[in-house]
Parts: sequence; C-alpha cells; structure tokens
Amino acid sequence: MNITKLLENETVHLLRRCMSYFAPYKMLVIASFAALGLVALCTAGAAYLVQPALDKIFIDKDRSSLMLLPIMLVALFLGKGVGLFVQKYLMSYCGLKVLERLRYELFAKIICLPVDFFGETRVGMLMSRIISDVNLISSSLPELIRIIQHSLTMVGLVALLIYRDAQLAFWACLVFPLAVYPVIYFGKKLRKVGRNYQAKIADISSYMQESFNGLRVVKAFATEDMEKEKFSEASSKLLRIGLKGKVYNQLSSPIMELIGAVGAGLVIWYGGSQVIAGKSTPGEFFSFMTALVMLYDPFKSISQANNTIQQAMAGAERVFEILDSRELVEESGGDTVYVPPFASLSFEDVSFSYPGTQEPALKSINLEIKAGQRVAFVGQSGAGKTSLIHLIPRFHDCQQGVIRLNGLPLKDYTLSSLRTGIGIVSQDPFLFNLSVRDNIAYGRPELDQQVVEQAAKAAYAHDFIMELPQGYDTIVGEKGVKLSGGQKQRLTIARAIMKDPSLLILDEATSALDTESERIVQKALENLMAGRTSLIIAHRLSTILTADKIVVMDGGQIKSVGNHQQLLEKCPIYNRLYTLQFQAQPED
Repeated sequence: MNITKLLENETVHLLRRCMSYFAPYKMLVIASFAALGLVALCTAGAAYLVQPALDKIFIDKDRSSLMLLPIMLVALFLGKGVGLFVQKYLMSYCGLKVLERLRYELFAKIICLPVDFFGETRVGMLMSRIISDVNLISSSLPELIRIIQHSLTMVGLVALLIYRDAQLAFWACLVFPLAVYPVIYFGKKLRKVGRNYQAKIADISSYMQESFNGLRVVKAFATEDMEKEKFSEASSKLLRIGLKGKVYNQLSSPIMELIGAVGAGLVIWYGGSQVIAGKSTPGEFFSFMTALVMLYDPFKSISQANNTIQQAMAGAERVFEILDSRELVEESGGDTVYVPPFASLSFEDVSFSYPGTQEPALKSINLEIKAGQRVAFVGQSGAGKTSLIHLIPRFHDCQQGVIRLNGLPLKDYTLSSLRTGIGIVSQDPFLFNLSVRDNIAYGRPELDQQVVEQAAKAAYAHDFIMELPQGYDTIVGEKGVKLSGGQKQRLTIARAIMKDPSLLILDEATSALDTESERIVQKALENLMAGRTSLIIAHRLSTILTADKIVVMDGGQIKSVGNHQQLLEKCPIYNRLYTLQFQAQPED
C-alpha cells in the first residue's frame, strides 16, 4: 500500500472517529441536512429565474412577469437565508456539545493515567491537546456539512446546466477534473503543516507553563531577557509554520478561480456562438452563465472546507493518540474495598525501577510494619526512601515482590478506598487556588464549617486563618502563593486530619521550614499522628529520635532496622548521619 492510500485510509478512519461523537445528535444533523436541501433548491431556483427575467421582462416586456418574478426571487433568497441560519445554528450547537464531550473524555483519561506518565510528558503539551487540538476537531463536522451543502448545490446547478444545454454543460464541466488535483494536493500539505503547527503550539504552552511556574528563579537570576529571547525564537518558528499554511491555504483559491475562468471562457466561446447563430436566446445563455458562476463558488468553498478538515485531522491525530492508545492505560485496582482499621503493612522482596532507567531504585526490600508504630526512614538523598513510600498508595507499582496491607496485596484493593485510607503530608505542600475552607475540606465538600474549624485548630492553623482578610473564605492563590511555607504546611495537615486516614505518610514534612515554623508544624503533626500508624521520611534526625522503628536505607536497599540507640551502636551509616547533623547543629 503506497503512502497516498495510507493517508486516505487514515483520514477516513479519523473522520469516522470524529463523526461518532455526533451520533447522539443525529436528529439535529438530519434537520441540518433538510435545511441544506432547502438552500440547494433555492440556489438553483435563483439561477433558473435569470432566463425568464431576461427574456420575459427585458425582451418581451411582460408586465405580469415584472410583478411576479421579483417576488419569487425574494422568496427564494428568504428561504435560502432561513435554511442557512438553521443549518449553521444546528451545526454550531452540535460542534460545541462535541467539544465539551471531547474535552471531558480527554481530561478524564489523562487525570486517571499513572504518575509515571506525567513524569515523562510535559504538562503544556497535555493542555494544548485538551484546548487547541480539541477545538480543531469540533470544526470537522460543520466543514463536512459545508462540503455536503455545496455538493448538493452543485448537483442542483449541474442538473440545471444539463437541462439548459447539455453540450454547453459538457464544455463547462470539462475543467472539473483539473480542479480536483489542487484540492488533494493542498489538503495533504495543510495536513502536514497542521500537524507541525499543533506540535509547536504544545511546545510554546509547555515553555510558558514552565517559565511561569519558575518565575521566582527567573527573577532571582535576572534572566528575563534570556527567557524573552527563547520565547521569541519559539514564536518565530510557529510564525514560519503558520505562514506556510497560509500560503497553501490562499494558493488554492486563485488556482481554483483560474480553472473556473478557463471553464467560463470555453462556455462564452461556445455559448456565444450558439446565440449568434440563433440557436439559443440571450436569456437561456445568461441563465446558464449564472448557474455556472454559482457552480464554481461552491467548488471553491469545498476546497477551503477540505483544507480546514485536513487541519482538523491533524488535531484529531493528536487527541485520539491519547484516547485510543493501548499503551496509555488508566490506573486500575482490585475489587476489595479497604476498610480500616490498619493492622499491618509488609514488603516482601520488593524491587522497583523507574521507566527508562536501568539501575533499580529499590532492591529486595523486606519490611514489616505493625499497627500503631511510628516508623522512620533515613538515608542520604537518592537512598530510595520516597520511592519506597510512593509504592504504598500505588503512585508506582513494583516490578518484583509484593506489598501486603492487612494481609492482602495492594493490587487487590480498589484505588479509591486504598488512597482514601492513606494520608500524605509532603515537604512541598500543594494548595489549590480556592478558599482556605475548600482546601481543608478538599475531597469532602459536604463537611460543615464547624468540622473544618476543628481540623484547623488541631493543625494550629485557626488563629492565622482568622487573621486573613476573609478568614476561611480567603482565596490562597495558585499553589498557596499568598501564604508562608509554615501556613501552607499547616493547611495540608488540617486537610489530612479531615481525611482521618488509618495510615499516615510524612515525607520530610518540616524540612523546608525555619525553626519557629517547624516547632508549630511539629505540634500539628503530633496531633495528626496521635492514634495512627505513621511512616516518616526524616531529613532532620532530631524529629524521629523517639520513633518505634528507624529504617536506614542506602542505594535502594535497607541496611539496618532498629531504634535510635540500637542503630547508633550497630549501623555505621546511621552513626555517621547522626554525628554530622548533631555536630553541625549542637543546639538540637
């Protein structure tokens, strides 16, 4: 199969895939087709009236025709206008509904993909597919309907041409095969340009998202000019691609007009000779010419609609690449609902590697955690502490071994119940651009104000919340930018308290705070850990000296397990970490 046939098959497949989204609105589409039929009939009728208008009014000077024909012409154009309005409104409605559904399906799939996918994919690219590419697809059906509309109009006009003069119609239609080539040629070119254009839009979206998120770093290094230059370069590439698309798009129109002019020239030559010879009346000839002029306009419009469809197919390729991908599989859990209380958690010969890496992040991990224990994980950066903890809520899945919760493998539990039963407070507290209340009650919006305030008080957050301009109704800004680090952390602790998890994970929850903020947050964490099994990744050993069990990790392996005193005596790695920290910070 050659490349041309492959592209044609792919286009047909993509069109069918796009059209399937319009199936729920088939009655509206049928009504739109009916309106198209009215438009086609009115267009052909207007061309037909040219002959009696010219012959009966201007040549025969028939007064009754002078009264009747203008009324008929107005009626035809009124019918055409009503048909166009109904058709365009119905197609716009269907297009917007499909746009809504496509965006939802794309977002719904992406949000349910594994965490590993987001580690390898730029967020800006995903935003571009949800917004820009889906917009392109929504234009595919209206443009396809436009092609059908003009095709019906062409059928009516060609029928009129043949009715008027079959031989003259032959000369008029002689150039039509030539007009098909530009449609195919420019369609392929625009498909390729559209694909490149959407990819570059995704690059720019990713660049802007990264620049704005890293704005403080940009300001700190005074690199605004450098970032502007990078953006200008990316924008210039987008401009060049866009201009190439405009060239192809605009070239198709004059070429179609040139071909139409050749056909019109042949008609004037042959038709004029027929009028001069007395074989045809001027009215019949001008009626034919009017229909011919009307015929070339829809053909030109079909070419433009095809160009738009080809660009839409470029967007469709990128959208359905995610929706139909067999490799991008949504997260799945088991059928068992996890029901607290927490009894035990065990790692049995667990090994894990990140996608695209050869060196395992975790190697043969064996560990048992009992209910009510506080278990701390210590080690140098890159030792595997966070990787191990992230396996518990199944942010990643181990390639070897098994992790059991209350005796059952994690994969047996439904993801929703498993993650609902686990509370996580990380070193980088994330808040949504919502009110304080909505951030604390995130995931449980049905809870009332009193419950929210109780959680805030337990997290030592109530006092500073009441000092905010609108109290609990204060919008915290993107990522909580309006709050300090300690305040953000206390809100995430309040959010975890609201969740009331049976198992708690603290991922270096105080490592980024100053001493005063750390003391307040530590008090909040004590309230949060009370009566719960807690897993603590510790940066500062002073916060975990009283842990029931301390797990020392290095190079993705567990080197030693014990309490503080035991590890000081038997584990050189822990002894070195302790010595380095407490010699550097004797006040601890």
